[in-house]
Amino acid sequence: MDTFFALPERASLDEFKNSLSIINENIIFNRMLLMVDGLLAILNQHRQILAVNDNLLQLLGVEDKETILGLRPGEAIGCIHSGEMSGGCGTSEFCASCGAAIAIVSALAEDNPVERMCALVVSKNGSPKEIYFRVRAYPVTIGNQKLILLFLQDVTSHQQWTLVEKVFFHDISNIIQILISASQILADQQPFNNLIQTINKMAVQLSNEVTIQQSLIKTGMPNFKPLMQKISISQVIYDIRHTISNHPASHDKKLIISEHVPNITFASDLSLVCRVLVNMLINAFEASNAGDAVNLSVEADKKRIVFKVRNMQPIDPIVARRVFQRNFSTKGEWGRGFGTYSMKLLGEKILGGNVSFTSLESEGTTFWFSLPF
Repeated sequence: MDTFFALPERASLDEFKNSLSIINENIIFNRMLLMVDGLLAILNQHRQILAVNDNLLQLLGVEDKETILGLRPGEAIGCIHSGEMSGGCGTSEFCASCGAAIAIVSALAEDNPVERMCALVVSKNGSPKEIYFRVRAYPVTIGNQKLILLFLQDVTSHQQWTLVEKVFFHDISNIIQILISASQILADQQPFNNLIQTINKMAVQLSNEVTIQQSLIKTGMPNFKPLMQKISISQVIYDIRHTISNHPASHDKKLIISEHVPNITFASDLSLVCRVLVNMLINAFEASNAGDAVNLSVEADKKRIVFKVRNMQPIDPIVARRVFQRNFSTKGEWGRGFGTYSMKLLGEKILGGNVSFTSLESEGTTFWFSLPF
């Protein structure tokens, strides 16, 4: 039989039965099939299935495991290329670039574990379906039998999400750049129109937020490097005022900013500082009643700058213990519980500051954000 990659030969019936008996009589293999939480198949040296665990059977949609014994992985899962050659799975032109086939063949040849990513197109009810696996082939020898423990992790959803994420950031960045250009033209033409100036400012800030988010996803939080630059407190106040003035949470409420703020500059990331403070203000507005005021003040000494956001509603002591816990929210909605968590994360882990709060029945709630000066 011809092949473009792996050897096409299969075990003889007697050889296959002998391998099956070895698996069935080996207590370690049997325990492993029961205990491994992921997807597991045991193959002979001809890449044929000798055993699978229940999780893999469920993925394959197979009730009787006997129906897939002796098949190769691509044949069992329904890979559209597994029947193109008479030798079956591993022998077609496409198999030479298949991560699973490469991992299995390499592990057998090198007698070492091999891990690869595997993109498959399978036929399900007559329709093609894309599946993405992380594959690890682990060779073992029992007596004179060389076997492969094939561990599979279905990462299809993660891969699809990653692709959607990349497309989203690409397209949204293009839209934002158009918005910035158009709003900048209007801002230049009408420099005293506050609404146009706000739109332009928010378009630029949105671009910064997208850039930050892309960087966080790419590098991870511990490796994220903020854009440190000299900024002034008045600059921070200006940006916050423009951001919060049109936010729905501030409707029917008042923002009172202290008239006397320190006239100093400090080194930090303007976008991240504003992000922490805007989250504080939005939370304060959401907790307030119609007609209430939210106060923003700034203090400074020789070492630190302290921003304070105060509203008149106290926090329930039971809730207060978990204010900064990720995913915790009093609103009871899926996807909530990140506002206060992000304050702590950005303000402390990335900017090196301190974020905390006090809450008393008689004085309301004050969140504060201090930064080294």
